[in-house]
Amino acid sequence: MSGGPRTVIAIDGPAASGKSSTAQWVAERLAFRHVDSGSLYRGLTAAMLRTGATPERWTGASLLEQGPRVALRPESTSFTVLLDGEPSEEEIRGSRVTEHVSQVARMPEVRVWVNDRVREAARSHDVVVDGRDMGTAVFPDASLKIFLIADPWERARRRLVQRLGRRPLDAEIAEETDQIVTRDARDATQTVQAADAVLLDTTFLTQEEQVERIVALARAVTHRLHGT
Repeated sequence: MSGGPRTVIAIDGPAASGKSSTAQWVAERLAFRHVDSGSLYRGLTAAMLRTGATPERWTGASLLEQGPRVALRPESTSFTVLLDGEPSEEEIRGSRVTEHVSQVARMPEVRVWVNDRVREAARSHDVVVDGRDMGTAVFPDASLKIFLIADPWERARRRLVQRLGRRPLDAEIAEETDQIVTRDARDATQTVQAADAVLLDTTFLTQEEQVERIVALARAVTHRLHGT
């Protein structure tokens, strides 16, 4: 869209609910840009790991010192995280970053920093954003808010299929489900459904079906707001 306020579609939900992959697909369908707030937490974690400081000594202040090293570069339907001026996708998705990113994301100062970067991206582009607090604290006036949920067992199964590239065993799903339920409890205060969000239970939906529903809702909203 050109001119006028930018459109923001905010997708929230618990861990492994498919927020990021769904948001990316929705952005492609709408010709918006996807902002993955989690990639910023990962970028900051990777920057800190590069300093060699032990994670036990990390503080909000020391992490924010690395902030200028992390940036978002707009692409056709997304943003690439740059670390020290270079694309860093493989590094930020690696096991070392994954091991420590939850620690980083729990720090209030870091959450403020990430949310400010996401808002900056939305000032210049129509965006689909996903993460925590997107429809409450970050974009309370978002054009459309979606809250994704799914049964923990199904979320565990999907995550393992993605990770392993095969059909997981029931024992593997059970172990992953325990981890997801534990994380749900830990993240409860940061994963709150906005009062005006559309609740979408994806337990029995394919990803294509959930994307279609969100795209239809988004098009109805943009037509109402902009007549397009």
